[in-house]
Amino acid sequence: MTDTDFSSPFGAGSPAGQGATSPDGVDATLADLEAKLSVALAEAEKLREDWLRAKAEAENVRRRATEDVAKAHRFGVEGFAGALLAVKDSLDAAITVENTSIESFKEGVEITARQLEAVFEKFAIKAINPVGEKFDPHRHQAISQVASEQPANTVVAVLQKGYLLHDRVLRPALVTVARARDASTPSGTAASPS
Repeated sequence: MTDTDFSSPFGAGSPAGQGATSPDGVDATLADLEAKLSVALAEAEKLREDWLRAKAEAENVRRRATEDVAKAHRFGVEGFAGALLAVKDSLDAAITVENTSIESFKEGVEITARQLEAVFEKFAIKAINPVGEKFDPHRHQAISQVASEQPANTVVAVLQKGYLLHDRVLRPALVTVARARDASTPSGTAASPS
């Protein structure tokens, strides 16, 4: 091969040079390639702009979500706190009354307790009062065991109610549970001293 073989893009040694092409054909091919390049560049620029817009939108969504989570953490108890204000007002009113009888004071406390129960119901807070139920370490905290006619590990007494928020334990119930009966002592009879 010589330098003349490479002097033209379509030299004699190139595959395109095997068929005779006129300068008009080369110009048409070049113009066609330039047009395709322009279309490809325009499409690439459009795709780049679409990508930049999508990236900005994703960043905005992420920022808004972060702000929403921060607001939820800060103001998540707003509804609950607002519902408790009526209970607080009732307690404040009871404190400011100067001359009251035990009966009227008790009636005021009962009304306030009903208001609080209504707030608990509205926000799905339920009491755990498991007397007679099987001891559940996930919902109950045993303080002691006592001899009882109940089966072993049955809740005999509730010392303090527990509470659930939906199905999650806010506070376990403090309970006393039945002790397992001594196998050597028949039920209902006392063991005789030796």
